[in-house]
Amino acid sequence: MKNLKFSIGILALLALSIVACKKSSGDKPKTNTDLIAQGSWKFDKATVNGIDVSSLLDACETDNIATFSSSGTGTLDEGATKCDANDPQTTPFTWNFTTNETVLHVSTVLFTGGSSDFNIVTLNETQLVVSQNVTVSGVTQNAVFSFKH
Repeated sequence: MKNLKFSIGILALLALSIVACKKSSGDKPKTNTDLIAQGSWKFDKATVNGIDVSSLLDACETDNIATFSSSGTGTLDEGATKCDANDPQTTPFTWNFTTNETVLHVSTVLFTGGSSDFNIVTLNETQLVVSQNVTVSGVTQNAVFSFKH
């Protein structure tokens, strides 16, 4: 009888620990859409062939702030400096993921010489790193752009 009580006690503790360790539905991992839409993204740096070229970009491009909405829309804010004084302060855009969420398509060009499609290198809670071919002075090179919250 002692063994039966002991076995029942162990089973009860085991069942309790399994229930306590079970993940709740609120612990779902964030999707790429969740991650990109959780806040505004600011330019951090740009590299070409591993060399930091951030200082070669115009300040009017590097101070821009991109905000993505989970609905597939977004806003590009020109920041403190504009490349053209007549440009609006904010420009709406649409966006979506393609190719199994490995490519980010944005309906507006974010950098001179670039396109509206970016290969996603990293997308997490604090960092968005994308790459694309950029043509400057007739030379096409792969550039990597990093953004942060």
